[in-house]
Amino acid sequence: MVITPLGIRKNSQEGGKHMKIAVFVNTQAEVHFYKNIVAALERDGNQVFVLARGYGGTIELLNELNIPFFFFSGSSDSESGKITSVPHDVVNAFRYLKAKNIDLTTGCGTYCTFTAHLLKVPDITFSDSKSTINAESYALSNLTYEFTDVFVTPSSFKQELGPKHLKVESYKELAYLHPDYYAPDPSVFDLLGISRSHDYSVLRFTAFDGLNDLGVRGLTDADKITLVKELSGYGEVFVSSECDVPEPMQDYVLDVPKRRIHDVLSYASLFITDTHTMAIEAALLGTPTIRSNAFVGDCDVGAFIELEREFQLLFNLKTASEVATKAVQLIRDPHAKEDWQKKRDRLLERKLDITALMVSLIEAYPASFAHLKATAALRSIPPLE
Repeated sequence: MVITPLGIRKNSQEGGKHMKIAVFVNTQAEVHFYKNIVAALERDGNQVFVLARGYGGTIELLNELNIPFFFFSGSSDSESGKITSVPHDVVNAFRYLKAKNIDLTTGCGTYCTFTAHLLKVPDITFSDSKSTINAESYALSNLTYEFTDVFVTPSSFKQELGPKHLKVESYKELAYLHPDYYAPDPSVFDLLGISRSHDYSVLRFTAFDGLNDLGVRGLTDADKITLVKELSGYGEVFVSSECDVPEPMQDYVLDVPKRRIHDVLSYASLFITDTHTMAIEAALLGTPTIRSNAFVGDCDVGAFIELEREFQLLFNLKTASEVATKAVQLIRDPHAKEDWQKKRDRLLERKLDITALMVSLIEAYPASFAHLKATAALRSIPPLE
């Protein structure tokens, strides 16, 4: 019998019994979220099966990290296909897992949840957003909650969903960017081809082709070109993009292995993006961050509101002109990076180790869920003074 740091008894260590766990990853961010969780589960003697979608650079990243996986789903180019392919993909996952006597599934919703329902095993879903931007993803999000057994979210998650909902004082990105799991490697400067004393900015643009992105847009090509020209007068500029890069920006395209992107973000003087996860990543690494897309506003994800208003680690801006003005202000501030590092340290004092929590929740389920629901400290951290 083993008691975890959270005071939870682990099923997997009791009587020599270990678990068989299916982990679903749909995006690069989910690979990063689960990589340390998977490693910890396997160290404890559990057998883990990773199932992956061919979306963005997910497969490439898994290969770079040497994580074995089963490819269960491609990525549809059409908006309707993103919805209609879900049943087919779930059946693929079910067929792969049905003979493996899985004890539990986990992932970031939809695929893991519906597959678990077919397998008749518990499902633990982690989510840091509940889209209200388009009807399709909103409906799927509601269905996921109805079918899952545990719905874990950061405490900044705005909705209160009911008895299956577990809010914890953390962020998904701390599963791999907390100092216990990550330290920046300065050799990335060699990959970038610049000296370690050199200031640089990073711009990241998404393709907005995910299910929760239907009808959503970010910065235009003209906006991107203007930003690159403006920032190039203050140091090197590197562009990372899921979509085609306009011709005037081709010389600025970032060329490093996907697994090194957090080193790039960590040492940057400024990060600008129209995407979600990397905005949080950069902010948690202590890099001045600007985010701009159609989500910004009253319906925005709670994590972005908290990071801006409580911790002052990023700016959520609506217009390209606001982005350009703030970018120049930040890049010209010689103390900005140092100030952001101090803000980051304050945040880390308030946030939990989400990796340890997820491992304990999985290994000791269902007793772990009842324990965590009753532990107010996981959801109530004293506010900043």
